[in-house]
Amino acid sequence: MGLSSWKQRGRRAVATAALTAIAVSGTAGWASGHEQRPLTGPPPGTASWRADDSLGGRLPDPATTEPAQVAAFFRGLTGADQHELVARHPSVVGNLDGAPIALRYEANAISLRMEQARARAEAKDPGLTERQRDSARARADRCSQLLEQGRRILTFDPRGRGQVAEVYGDLDTARHVSVIVPGSDIDLGTFDRAKDVYGTPAGMARSLHRATSGQTATVAWVGYTTPVGLGPDAATGRLAEAGAPRLARFVQGLTAAGAPSPTVFCHSYGSVVCGIAASRLPASDLVALGSPGLRADTVAGLHTHARVWAARNDSDWISKVPNVELFGLGHGTDPTDPDFGARRVPAEHAQGHTGYFAPGTDSLRAFADIATGAAS
Repeated sequence: MGLSSWKQRGRRAVATAALTAIAVSGTAGWASGHEQRPLTGPPPGTASWRADDSLGGRLPDPATTEPAQVAAFFRGLTGADQHELVARHPSVVGNLDGAPIALRYEANAISLRMEQARARAEAKDPGLTERQRDSARARADRCSQLLEQGRRILTFDPRGRGQVAEVYGDLDTARHVSVIVPGSDIDLGTFDRAKDVYGTPAGMARSLHRATSGQTATVAWVGYTTPVGLGPDAATGRLAEAGAPRLARFVQGLTAAGAPSPTVFCHSYGSVVCGIAASRLPASDLVALGSPGLRADTVAGLHTHARVWAARNDSDWISKVPNVELFGLGHGTDPTDPDFGARRVPAEHAQGHTGYFAPGTDSLRAFADIATGAAS
């Protein structure tokens, strides 16, 4: 590397440190109030599941059993036994990677109705504050929306800000599968919001499903705790490191249940999650869009067999973020840099940080080709 390159890297490192220091010091109160505690560990109800010996033996531990082993366990059960487990442990089966897809839909519908009933009771509780009752009403309404006919909820966890995964298309019959991994400010309440539609995983997933004429089933996955705003959580890999094992296990569960190896689309901070998880993802393609970095210097550093793609348009504000990693701050090399080695996705017609999946854009057309295996 020449002297000028070293100087350039040094200037970017200093810029990153300065920008982060300003952000942290200037918003210290805001940052401490919005620092997120990542949701980790097995799904709710695991203790009861572990204690269940009704089938004459121990059930597969949600925390330690590999998704392929979970899939094999369910294949060895009768239909009646499978549905009995759903009835007794809906929150576990609904979030158990490797369990049959249809059973997970059934289990999550039960969990949603249970959460809906709990929230409705809280909304009428005179012992709670008006703010708490309003929050409960909003949660009950959210459950009602997710229970609408035709919705396929593959993951549902009401803890914390809430996590969810929704499927568009038919995972059991689709020749191609895609998974959308979102960035900051996405949770149970915002994953399919009406505002800034193509900045949400649900909007991205629906748009991609339509762009492929239904050839691919798409999953909007909100299975990790995302940063809120642009504070220290977004500048570090702490939440991504907690989310990466969850993403890897989720994708492993899809393939164990019979789905083809998916294309994984990783937006903004979600690409940090994908970069850390890359070596464990049984994916055919990995697409980073609007990425601050994948915590790797090159494609080789991801240790993945997937084809790696990157998209960024000139109007995306992420292009103004220095691509370095210094003292744990920043996320490394820009994946659209030719030296990184990713295949470049055209994105000249996309607008801003959340316009990559907008209908009519060159980026969406390219994404559809990647998702269906038509891109080379």
